[in-house]
Amino acid sequence: MTAVERVTGRKVPYQTGPRRAGDPAALFASSERARRTLGWQPLLEDIDVIVDTAWRWRAAHPEGYRIPTSK
Repeated sequence: MTAVERVTGRKVPYQTGPRRAGDPAALFASSERARRTLGWQPLLEDIDVIVDTAWRWRAAHPEGYRIPTSK
């Protein structure tokens, strides 16, 4: 089960296939270098919390972000 499925309670359809030309063999993500070099600290670290925050925002804003237009 993915983080999105755990947080939303919905099944996310996906399919895997062969690597495409130019795809890296593996991907890794870490904020450690930014922490060390810049003294930066992420506000959110847990993937389930990150997904939950995004999911709640999307549910509250079904049309997405809209910039008000002046009349």
